[in-house]
Amino acid sequence: MPALVLGPKARVFRGHVWVYASEVIRTEGDPGPGDAVELLDKKGRFAGVALYNPASQLVARRVSRRRVTVDHAFFVERLQQALRVRAGFPDPVYRVAFSEADGLPGAVVDRYGDVVVLQTLTFAMDQRQDLLVDAIQAVLSPRTIVERNDASVRKLEGLALRTGVLRGPEPAPFEVSVHGVRQVVDVLQGQKTGLYLDQLDAYPRVARYAAGKRVLDCFSNQGGFALHAARVGARQVIAVDQSAGAVQSILHNAKLNGVEIEAVEANAFDYLKAEEQARSGFDLVVLDPPSFTRSKKSVQDALRGYKEIHLRAMRLLAPGGVLATFSCSHHVSREAFWQVIADAAVDARRTLRLVESHDQRADHPVVAGLPETEYLKGFTLEVMAD
Repeated sequence: MPALVLGPKARVFRGHVWVYASEVIRTEGDPGPGDAVELLDKKGRFAGVALYNPASQLVARRVSRRRVTVDHAFFVERLQQALRVRAGFPDPVYRVAFSEADGLPGAVVDRYGDVVVLQTLTFAMDQRQDLLVDAIQAVLSPRTIVERNDASVRKLEGLALRTGVLRGPEPAPFEVSVHGVRQVVDVLQGQKTGLYLDQLDAYPRVARYAAGKRVLDCFSNQGGFALHAARVGARQVIAVDQSAGAVQSILHNAKLNGVEIEAVEANAFDYLKAEEQARSGFDLVVLDPPSFTRSKKSVQDALRGYKEIHLRAMRLLAPGGVLATFSCSHHVSREAFWQVIADAAVDARRTLRLVESHDQRADHPVVAGLPETEYLKGFTLEVMAD
């Protein structure tokens, strides 16, 4: 097997799985794009097997600390290990494999009952897509396997964007039920791979504060928080999203669950500003925006955006009101997110008390030494009386 000889400061020697081009001292053998390579230190000591892509600054991703062959049996073993971690999930809707967090860097596998969605986000995993599909079929026995390879990160690996059916009949939009709430999933055209799986457990947790209350769900997407709030008996639920398609999904899902939701097509920033000027009041406000930054360079811009929406949301809440807020921006740390909330509270002249912290769902596990596996953070806070 060809090898990459790494300098002493390479991240893999400190628990990470990524190798950058700047960390490689020399290449032994003649590895091609997608090939498996050994990782060695300067003294020739073995540090694992990785998959190689010389066209990327991130030239290799370690798949094992052992000498392994990345074949059908390897993928079957990895998927079986991943399933054991998720054995307690009550509903068959979850992330089966979460890239590096499950020893499959660049591969994501999501399950919606008997439909499985695969993403191969790196050159090496895309090259082995057929092996992955065969392993998924062997381990999960799905009716259909779909690829959602339309994520822009593939461009960094020199890969084209694709969406389509890999095996089985093409699935029309279909219904799933999670935590007792019914939603329609479109795995070929919907957001992400169909649903935001990482937030599924947060919906009922936040809904515990919604009974009898006036609720505003901003950046609602398909209405996850709004649906759960309405289901537990919220007095009024308003869901805001700037996508016309999302608004139609919210209304359809509300009808499916026999609940009333007012779905508004609007930019959440503009909507919050207008409600503040109208002196509207809400008992529960949910902020679950998309990522405000994809790189370290724009973190300060992201923090300004977070502060603005928090400031406006807090001004809509009276004492006793509840704010549930989330960030899925990896480059914005939990500490920085908490600080921007505290700063907004000062400007809004509100005192907030933490009642609950949130993380990504357990099917998106966080691995020690891989900070990139932790990205979703959230807080539920109560406005205290003056």
